[in-house]
Formats: sequence, C-alpha cells, structure tokens
Amino acid sequence: QVQLVESGGGLVQPGGSLRLSCAASGSFFSINTMSWYRQAPGKQRELVAAITGGGRTNYTYSVKGRFTISRDNAKNTVYLQMNSLKPEDTAVYYCNARIATMTEDEHDYWGQGTQVTVSS
Repeated sequence: QVQLVESGGGLVQPGGSLRLSCAASGSFFSINTMSWYRQAPGKQRELVAAITGGGRTNYTYSVKGRFTISRDNAKNTVYLQMNSLKPEDTAVYYCNARIATMTEDEHDYWGQGTQVTVSS
C-alpha cells in the first residue's frame, strides 16, 4: 500500500558529501513527520534528523552543522544532505515517515535502508 524508496547511498571519502533521497509512493492521505535513522554494525538504531510537515527540523548532536534534512511535499520526498562526512557516519540509513492512509490513522513506515560508507 505504502512504500518508501531510498536512494543516494554509497562510498565516499572523509570530508565528502552525499545526498540521500526517500520517496513515498502508494495510497495515502497525508505524510507528516519524515525522518532519517541510521544503524551502524553492533550499535542501536539512532535518529539522525527529522522534519515535520511544517518544515521544523531537528538533528542529533553529532551531525549538527553537517547534515541538512529537507522535504519536497509535491514529490512526497525527504532528503538528507550529508556534508563533511566522517568515518563514524558509516551506517545503514533508514527513511521513516508518519503516514496516514484513507482508512487508518498515522503509522510509521520504513524504507529498505541504504548503505553509507565513509572511508579512505
């Protein structure tokens, strides 16, 4: 019914940049808060950045000043611009969206995950 498709991951050198995209498709009434999580091997999944439907953003401390979350509501897409990447940013990044369908209240939906590797 609802699918989040992520793209943009890859291998970059420290100091490099990547832009992740996550597009929602399917049948839904509205998309509210969208966010990015990441999970490194052996570590818990953590919230990286979130953006509300009105554009309010928040970030985990470790990425402040380096990452920027944005969204294009016309495209049902959320982005994560990742600059000044560090090896510790290496993780699988997951898109999350709070989505209401025509028959259900808001639920969390997850993308499939995209690998980001920062290495020399």
